[in-house]
Amino acid sequence: MELKLGDARAIVVEILTSRGMPADYAGMVADHLVDGSLVGDEHFGLPRAIGLVEVLDKRPPAKRVAVIREDSNSAVIDGCDNNGFVTSVIGVDKAIELARKSGVGIVGVRNTWFSGRLAYYVERAARQDLVAFHTASATARVAPYGGIDPVYGTNPMAFGFPGQDGPLIVDIGTSAATWGEMLHRRNSGRALDPEMAVDRLGHPTEDAAAGLAGAILPWGGARGGGLALVVQILGLLAGGKPIVKQLGEYGFFFLVFDPEMLMPIDEFKARSAELLEAVRASRPGQDFERVRIQGEASAARRAQGLARGTIVIGDKDYAALQALRRNR
Repeated sequence: MELKLGDARAIVVEILTSRGMPADYAGMVADHLVDGSLVGDEHFGLPRAIGLVEVLDKRPPAKRVAVIREDSNSAVIDGCDNNGFVTSVIGVDKAIELARKSGVGIVGVRNTWFSGRLAYYVERAARQDLVAFHTASATARVAPYGGIDPVYGTNPMAFGFPGQDGPLIVDIGTSAATWGEMLHRRNSGRALDPEMAVDRLGHPTEDAAAGLAGAILPWGGARGGGLALVVQILGLLAGGKPIVKQLGEYGFFFLVFDPEMLMPIDEFKARSAELLEAVRASRPGQDFERVRIQGEASAARRAQGLARGTIVIGDKDYAALQALRRNR
């Protein structure tokens, strides 16, 4: 079914505020989830509010997020056990503020958990003609390269660059599958891809339930394992735990800088546009109609949804959200 954007946002805000979340924080979460539905992300759209409430109902009310240290180009933020949809907006906005003043903003966020689509946060900076890099360490569910025990989180990273036709956003995970995808495959009965996970004994498995009980493997073998380690260390630097065993131990790292420190922004955008056109004009490989730029499909879906003024949500998910509104 289709929901008007304002109605979709209001549903999430109502559900979260009824669980004790401040209205401004609930609005941050709702904006993220509505945008997730707009870009067609099945894991981080409006239905994600259902899982979020399941966690909130088991935790005491969180305090307001606090900046505990700040200087001219860096800050440390205590998330005070608020979820990452809230703390990451506050974190990247602080990095943007610092970059506006000094050219560079570096921010670490600690005492927080699950933050959704990293692309959402770096895009906030890129739309203000700033370059952004963001990483998030998470619950240990991924084995290091060559191992079988979960040590790393799924540990995504995202980059955002300003562009002539809108931001260029690259958002990638360092694991062969996200936790949400593993759950989705288990619930739908869909088999895992080869080299995606191992079971408790370390045997390769295509059974999602066995993979959830064992460990997800790094994406790209040693390369993905190396990047996962980098994200884990940056999360540690941000104040997260070396190995994240429970919610609240995540570490979010933000680096935002002004490209004008290196060249005029218009020149940078022109050069970037030239590069992107060369990429699009390059010959596609077998089984590909054309060469695409990362993030273009999501941006197109968002534009279509904004033009309609609606998002699409499954009937079962809508019924579940309505049940949450009734059961406060």
